[in-house]
Amino acid sequence: MFTKLYAIAFAVFFAMDMVWLGLVAKNFYRNQIGFLMKDEINWIAAIFFYLLFIVGLVLFVIAPAIEKNSWVHAFLFGALFGLITYATYDLSNLATLKDWPLLVTIVDLTWGATLAASVSTLSYFIARKINL
Repeated sequence: MFTKLYAIAFAVFFAMDMVWLGLVAKNFYRNQIGFLMKDEINWIAAIFFYLLFIVGLVLFVIAPAIEKNSWVHAFLFGALFGLITYATYDLSNLATLKDWPLLVTIVDLTWGATLAASVSTLSYFIARKINL
C-alpha cells in the first residue's frame, strides 16, 4: 500500500509544485532572493527533497488518514506537516542568513502548509476512489 500511496502523492505533489514554481511564483523567488540563487539548480538535492518529503507525507499523514477513514485528518495533519517542514528551512534561514526576507518566510510557510494539506487530501480521495 505504501508504494501506491507514494506514487499518488508524488504525482499530485509534483504537479502542484511545478505550477507554483513555474507559474504562480515564477519571479517571486528571483526578485526576493535572487542574490542568493545559483545559476544552475542542484537537481540531486531537489530530487532528494521531493522523495523524502513524500515519504513523510505518506507515513505521517496520508496512511494514518486512510486508516482513520478521515479526509479531515489528511487535511489538518497535512497542513501541520507542511508548515513544520517548510518552517525548518525558512525559519533557520531567517535566523541565520543576512538579509533573508521575512516575506519569503511567510510565503513559504503558507505554501508549505497549503501544498501538503492539498496533496494529502487529494491523495486521500484518490486512494479511496481506487479502494486502497
